[in-house]
Amino acid sequence: MALSLATFMNVLDSSIANVAIPSISGDLGVSPAQGTWVITSFGVANAISVPLTGWLTQRFGAVRLFTMSVLLFVLTSWLCGFATSLEMLVFFRVLQGLVAGPMIPLSQTLLLSSYPSAMAGTALALWGVTTLVAPVVGPLLGGWITDNISWPWIFYINVPVGLFAAALTWGIYRQRETPTRKLPIDTIGLTLLVLWVGSLQLMLDKGKELDWFSSGEIITLAVVALLGFAVFVVWELTDDHPVVDLRLFARRNFAAGSISLSIAYGLFFGNVVLLPLWLQQWMGYTATTAGMALAPVGIFAILLTPLVGKKVAQWDPRKMATGAFVVFALVLWMRSQFTTETDLVHILIPTVIQGGAMAFFFIPLTTLTLSGLPPERIPAAAGLSNFVRITAGAMGTSIATTLWDSRATLHHAHLTEGLIQGQGVFAITLQNLQASGLSQVQALAQINRLIDQQAYTRAADDIFLGSSFLFLTLIVLIWQTHRPKPGGAGSADAAGAH
Repeated sequence: MALSLATFMNVLDSSIANVAIPSISGDLGVSPAQGTWVITSFGVANAISVPLTGWLTQRFGAVRLFTMSVLLFVLTSWLCGFATSLEMLVFFRVLQGLVAGPMIPLSQTLLLSSYPSAMAGTALALWGVTTLVAPVVGPLLGGWITDNISWPWIFYINVPVGLFAAALTWGIYRQRETPTRKLPIDTIGLTLLVLWVGSLQLMLDKGKELDWFSSGEIITLAVVALLGFAVFVVWELTDDHPVVDLRLFARRNFAAGSISLSIAYGLFFGNVVLLPLWLQQWMGYTATTAGMALAPVGIFAILLTPLVGKKVAQWDPRKMATGAFVVFALVLWMRSQFTTETDLVHILIPTVIQGGAMAFFFIPLTTLTLSGLPPERIPAAAGLSNFVRITAGAMGTSIATTLWDSRATLHHAHLTEGLIQGQGVFAITLQNLQASGLSQVQALAQINRLIDQQAYTRAADDIFLGSSFLFLTLIVLIWQTHRPKPGGAGSADAAGAH
């Protein structure tokens, strides 16, 4: 309970803000596209701190580090609620992401140290339910809090939960601290990692606002990201104590498994952020109803995950992951048929189905990624895999929202062309609106709003359809891996890495 509460709080924080973005951006006086920086900044900072978990654990001890991470997460959550500008909020979200990195890996480490190996799978399965329940509760809770109280409370609710989890963990584990020792840290590698990942994310976040490569700032960020990445790769491959072990990519299963998992997660997370934005901005949904449209994704995920955990050692995980990608493609194709007339029931159907894909997504792909690795390399491999996956999630969000705006502009131009060509219809519509009591300016604004609604809906459909095809393409990558020996990679390893 102590360890799961902390994990629940961490995972909840990555989904609770999704439905609150329109309210946050409106309150802070920025566009919804800029509002998504609240999500991407947390994701990137979290990704950067995950590979440091091993070094920090050996330096400070697992129990001390975990408790301190939870307490710092509480403090940064409290500061997020006090933010009065987007810059302040993004800064505190970066800090929150940095301190959150060790929480999930260490909660699994401490849990596994508390049970005999025969019970490890069951313990991790129970712990894993919290990571599935949180995405269900997050949008519902975030929507209700945003509509009925105010958005800062989506961060304030972490304070009592985190304090209780920290106190409970310290009470149970304080006498069971892991041994500590001083190890060298790859400061140059870490600096390069922060430099290239940060530059790339800033470029993606600010690209549309600054008109991409017509801006000197974007060109500079692109060059820094590219050069930083190139130097980082060379340095990490030659350093004795690399911050991330890039040599793992030489293994076929790790390379194909982690790349397919990361691209798929980027597609999935980008679409999860896009859906509530579309519902609230253009379909008239409140934050609460947008949360209801996202919440049912957990139903099948919660029911099927224990089965997947048991069967992943017996069934071919490549077939399981292929099935998940086919279902994701189907779900996104169904969403690509949405129109401005689509009702809540038809929005809920693909969401419910998506839960089944989620259950067959993480565990089989993680099993494939880690299969064949010696036990001493699994922590480094799990850390690197999680780093790539979380970074891809943040970048997927930026790319999805940028493409959405770009496609909407294109569709708006096409729709207005058609309107000008059919001037008779336009004149009649304008006349009818003015007859209902609107001035000409108000009537034109109303027509423009209707065109925008259609344009952004069509643009969202484009993103959903493109993502659907990409999921089908990724199946090829899954089949580049070798099947693990049946009965070899169990659910404990897979769940532990997740």
